[in-house]
Amino acid sequence: MKRIAIAVVMVLGIAPLSLAADPPARSAKEALQAFNDLIGPWRGTGEPEGTRAEKQKGFWTETQAWEWQFKGDDVWLKVVVEKGKYFTLGELRYLPKKDQYQLSLTTTDKQTLVFEGPLADKKLTLDRVDESAKETQRFVLSFLHSNRFLFAYHTKKDGRPDFTKVYTVGVTRSDMPFAGGDTKPECVVSGGLGTMMVMYKGEKYFVCCSGCRDAFIDNPEKYIKEFNERKAKEKMK
Repeated sequence: MKRIAIAVVMVLGIAPLSLAADPPARSAKEALQAFNDLIGPWRGTGEPEGTRAEKQKGFWTETQAWEWQFKGDDVWLKVVVEKGKYFTLGELRYLPKKDQYQLSLTTTDKQTLVFEGPLADKKLTLDRVDESAKETQRFVLSFLHSNRFLFAYHTKKDGRPDFTKVYTVGVTRSDMPFAGGDTKPECVVSGGLGTMMVMYKGEKYFVCCSGCRDAFIDNPEKYIKEFNERKAKEKMK
């Protein structure tokens, strides 16, 4: 009986430890696939908060172009902003230890601002603390549809309980290739919407951006293998 009791105690002691173990960490590529709809060109319309006259006076338009970037094991998304009122460049990365995302933005006066935060309910909420301004600054990227999202900027002064919205940029796709039909080309690298065709050993494949195209050209065997494995898993579900 003592041996049975000891065995039960050991099992009960070990089981909670195994249940409490951390789940396998996602790779940066897997985590960033949540943003596949961003890849491609966009048109943005921005306006500040305020009266109708203030909105009309501060109104601006910009374009954004998102694409994947690969360098060795490092993977991230890059955005180039043309005619932006506040920013010209951005990089979106995944932070596996925090299970959060990091957005680094280059301002029009060439400063770099770094925001971090989680993705939940189709909203990416990113914060940074500005010690000089004594405020917390927040970007909220809200996905409304595969061809539309909102980019809103908020601030909260130290000691204040709530954020105040400063401006919003409404962004829509400037192209929608392969929009019709149920079967759409899939990017062999990222799994997103394939918009460009590439060839390898006489076979046609699709990629979603120039970043994925360059990665595929550098190592086609790797990405074709990963693509075939991914499709095989999908069939087993």
